[in-house]
Amino acid sequence: MTITDEDCLAETLAFNEQFETAAASRPVRGRAPDAALLALLRRNRLAGDTPPVRLPQGRDRTVADGVKVRTFVPDQVDGVYLHIHGGGWAFGSADGQDERLWRLAVQARLAVVSVEYRLAPEHPFPAGPDDCEGAARWLVDHAATEFGTGRLLIGGESAGAHLSVLTLLRLRDRHGITGAFRAAHLFFGPYDLSMTPSQRLFGSRRLLSNTDALRGSYGLFTPGMGPEERRDPEVSPLFADLAGLPPARIVVGSEDPLLDDSLFLAQRWRAAGAPVQLGVVAGAMHGFTLFPLTVTERELRRERDFLATA
Repeated sequence: MTITDEDCLAETLAFNEQFETAAASRPVRGRAPDAALLALLRRNRLAGDTPPVRLPQGRDRTVADGVKVRTFVPDQVDGVYLHIHGGGWAFGSADGQDERLWRLAVQARLAVVSVEYRLAPEHPFPAGPDDCEGAARWLVDHAATEFGTGRLLIGGESAGAHLSVLTLLRLRDRHGITGAFRAAHLFFGPYDLSMTPSQRLFGSRRLLSNTDALRGSYGLFTPGMGPEERRDPEVSPLFADLAGLPPARIVVGSEDPLLDDSLFLAQRWRAAGAPVQLGVVAGAMHGFTLFPLTVTERELRRERDFLATA
């Protein structure tokens, strides 16, 4: 484990404090958001009524079995990155990060394919994983024809990191596909939906995520399941056999309730035989890459470098 960005700790902690202060003036989020809150979060999780910027470089498509994706294709393409967005499986969208994904596409020379997977609670487990699996299968079969390269990479943030790992496991277990994706980049994912110690003990701090918010997300994504059912490897990849998975870079903040998830997954991933880069960002909260921080710029650069050279 590497603790990174300690030189930025003061800035990062000051931002956390500002975030908590602002959150204190808002209503406490319950364990499951109601329809009005869910609609607000789906419009834009950070900026209220301001919609995310949609760039003309993004192209909306429908691929295998009706799965929707948004693609970004730069002039030079050396690989294809299957991106899976975060948002607690209940909000977020493939067009919510156009500026970041286009910048990654150009700088890393990657065609980026972001999955518009179906969201809970309207479409609970396994709908989202099914869509991500469908997009991945389509890339395995068609990337060389569509983008001129069969070099595939996968990754995402939060729920998207969880879905990335499930997708790799489904390709292996359902289709016998290993090695098609050469690397995985995983930002602050939940890998044990029965809750790791850091999830249970984080409490009610008003950062982007906390114990109750996680419980609410799990309730929306896996309704009717108890902790034991959520330990099924098809739901919680921390309990899966990780043999045959590609090299990975796993990143989490030290002030994230999902800290243990990344620590434990990195250990098991490495024990299964694949190289792992594990980074713990000093003082960073869940979802820190969404905010204009020094550590955000550094992490996005590290992500770009990892994916460009994997």
